[in-house]
Amino acid sequence: MENALRPLIVVGGAIVLTLLVGYVVDVTLRRADARHPETPLWGLLRRCRLPLQVVLLTGALRGSYRQTKWQIIEDHEAGIGQVLSLVMIGACAWLVIRIASAITESSYARYATISHDRARVRRVRTQVTLIMRIVTAVVAVVAAAAMLLTFPQFKAIGTSVLASAGIIGIVAGVAAQSTLGNLFAGFQIAFGDMVRIGDTVVVDGEWGVVEEVTLTFLAVRTWDERRITMPVSYFTSKPFENWSRGGVQMTGTVFFHLDHSAPISLMREKTKEILGNCSAWDGRDWSLAVTDTTPSTIQVRVVVTAKDADDIWTARCVVREQLIGWLCEKHPYALPRVATSAAELPPDGQWPERARLNGRQPRPSEVHSNNADEYPLVDGSPVPEEAPRTGRG
Repeated sequence: MENALRPLIVVGGAIVLTLLVGYVVDVTLRRADARHPETPLWGLLRRCRLPLQVVLLTGALRGSYRQTKWQIIEDHEAGIGQVLSLVMIGACAWLVIRIASAITESSYARYATISHDRARVRRVRTQVTLIMRIVTAVVAVVAAAAMLLTFPQFKAIGTSVLASAGIIGIVAGVAAQSTLGNLFAGFQIAFGDMVRIGDTVVVDGEWGVVEEVTLTFLAVRTWDERRITMPVSYFTSKPFENWSRGGVQMTGTVFFHLDHSAPISLMREKTKEILGNCSAWDGRDWSLAVTDTTPSTIQVRVVVTAKDADDIWTARCVVREQLIGWLCEKHPYALPRVATSAAELPPDGQWPERARLNGRQPRPSEVHSNNADEYPLVDGSPVPEEAPRTGRG
């Protein structure tokens, strides 16, 4: 009877203890969250309940599984202890990552609530994201190393591994030069404030918004919902446009090529009316001016402002569409046109012409040659010493 109750008490006691501690911790965090609604930390820490219970259960079993006195457990004591140790190390790493994630997300949420500078908020979000990825990578590496050290074989070869670590490090550094470059570029982007999540950028002629930043790559979402994935080293080695740097307010231009008779003053009045009814215009500034002229057209530039890149695109499209429609309807003469007319003949005697020989036109072989001096002039004057060259000559 004792042999049957002992395993039940050991395993059942570990499970009951785990569930009880998990319940107490969850109730405590729930009350703390209700008492402090200004911070989401306590609510986020509730997500750590499951890894905490796994740690408690494996720890309790790891310390008491020998007390079951089962023959099968005594026969495989080393293997069972090894498995419980591996599970406990993995659960501890899981718990540490969950706690770090709760702390970083809580810090970002509080900062985003109290800060009115959206550029700073995006910068902190980028830094928090990269810091969390670094913490996850470090914890995973340490957990994997701890798991390997639980095997006796790895302890035995530890000395030789440490002795050759220098050579292995040099070889790995040369082989992973590109990866390490991207890794350090990720640190530079995170803490150098070069580009942040949510920034509007132009890379390789593509306009988009930074959607994700990792330690090795950066994802840009374009206006047509495509994703451009680029190594982070690109942003530290090549120039790119960051439209959100120094503020998100934007100034945009719209160009028109019109006839010289375009009513500029009336266009200014119409532009002011269009912008007054455009919700994308932020009201800071606008202008209309003739910036260039050609023999056939003039170039009219409209300058508008908006609070961000999305609104400046909308404002430019509205001005372009409505102003062109207004010109077509009210002032069609202002639109560019190509003037055509019959060619005028030059006055008599202005240019000497070659006489027709015996009332006929010269043959093609005669025209496309250098024998122009064989044709007399119309007025009968002698042929000059150097006759004009014609044809391919």
